[in-house]
Amino acid sequence: MYVVEHNDRIVVIDCGVTFPGPDQPGVDLILPDMTWLAENRERIDGLILTHGHEDHIGAVPWFLRAVGPVPIYGTRFTLALVRGKLDEHRLLGEAEMIEIAAGEPRRRIGPFESEFLRVTHSIPDCVAVALHSPAGTLVHTGDFMFDHLPIGGPDKASDIPGLARLGAEGVLVLLADSTNADVPASGKRYEASVGPAMSALFATSPGRVIVTTFSSHIDRMQQVVDAAYRDGRVVGVVGRSMVRNVAIARNLGYLKDPDGVIISDKEIAGVPDDELVLLTTGSQGEPLSALRRMANGAHPKVDIKPGDTVVYSSRRIPGNELAIDETINRLVAAGATVVTPDDRPEVHASGHGVRDDLMWMLQLIRPRFFAPIHGEVRHQKAHAVLAKGLGIGERTVILENGDVLEVSADGVVTGERVESGITYVDSYGVNDLGEGVLRDRRHMSEDGLVLVMVQIDTHDGTLSGTPEVVTRGFAGAEDEAMISAIRETVVASLRESAEEHIHEVDVLTKQLHDAVGALINRKTRKRPVILPVVVEV
Repeated sequence: MYVVEHNDRIVVIDCGVTFPGPDQPGVDLILPDMTWLAENRERIDGLILTHGHEDHIGAVPWFLRAVGPVPIYGTRFTLALVRGKLDEHRLLGEAEMIEIAAGEPRRRIGPFESEFLRVTHSIPDCVAVALHSPAGTLVHTGDFMFDHLPIGGPDKASDIPGLARLGAEGVLVLLADSTNADVPASGKRYEASVGPAMSALFATSPGRVIVTTFSSHIDRMQQVVDAAYRDGRVVGVVGRSMVRNVAIARNLGYLKDPDGVIISDKEIAGVPDDELVLLTTGSQGEPLSALRRMANGAHPKVDIKPGDTVVYSSRRIPGNELAIDETINRLVAAGATVVTPDDRPEVHASGHGVRDDLMWMLQLIRPRFFAPIHGEVRHQKAHAVLAKGLGIGERTVILENGDVLEVSADGVVTGERVESGITYVDSYGVNDLGEGVLRDRRHMSEDGLVLVMVQIDTHDGTLSGTPEVVTRGFAGAEDEAMISAIRETVVASLRESAEEHIHEVDVLTKQLHDAVGALINRKTRKRPVILPVVVEV
């Protein structure tokens, strides 16, 4: 998410999510911190979306909840995906959605004359955004690559003449995608090269072919459909987001279905294995995805069996390696042959530009100032090195979350930081999970939980009945001697408290916590989460 401000008015570019790592248990999504935007909601004139990937549109529902009804600008396919997302969140009527198109005349959005230029990426209808103002022009590339023969024809290629025109007119500051800044030109693959690789795999696979890729990668799906058609196979679509996006793409004409080659999941069982291709979610090992459930033997319609070929037509997102490897191991154990880009690089092509693409964008735009964005810090620094080689190094700034870049004809300075962070979302839609909650979850995942429940007499604080001890994930959970030792410690602590006439529940709770914690640490060197529950009777 990028916030552009001029004359006290604000336009926001993109509003995405990221996904949790192993040190964030129980978290489903991570959003930008929108506190500052909520505090300045009256100054926001619009949200511009460069394309429909989750890391660019995934947080739109939370954005609307935070700032209220703000006009949302996006291309046809992007807005179709956003509508589905807002419908799920019951927010469909909360914002005006305004369709834009690459190459259309400039339109006024807040303080800016806004212009949209077509760029090629791994999803249809992507645009770069140019915001023109009296102070100068800002260009945000969105995610891009230069592919001269994209799927769908040359009119889907990046608008090189338009980008060059912007550069000739003068660009004050460029914000450009850095994701593949460390990939040399030799590592570049074009999307059109994936189709022949799929055809070869389909022709040589004895049984079903299961292809997993991102559910938004319509061009990749088109190549799978075309390759299946050439090989006399039909294509079944499995996985909720895959089914939804395929339906949207077909309805809008972005995905062509020759002779009805795409079938529903209800028809899969009636097709011979050697005539079937399945498109499925789960390329990143997501726990509830269709492929992960197939691998675990838990999918209601598809069981993995010997003779199946599973093709991973996607890259590994950093942080997902363990989940992906676990899924692959289960697929292999079930008898499938698994093909990944590590085995056959031609089954995947990145939608992000490599070094040569990034240098070409810098030369086309020729910005006075440059901020490499998107990707990790190492990618942004690699992009800055490319800019230095082109003579822009002294005018390049690497930004962190919350940084304010003040740009004018006189120069560029880093202004006062905006307080920012991240917001966690769990499966119940809670979006105020703090670091303390995650710390407790990590704590429990490492050393477990010990729950101690006792009843005490209201009058004298003495123990009533036998303490109950419940453990989860604690090393001593099956150790009766440890459980007995915990009970004895609880009895002794309550006896001492009663003798000292301590009856207050909060004091007793703390004393039990400390006594049980000291015992467990002394015996096991573990520090589980200890929850004493004291009930007065």
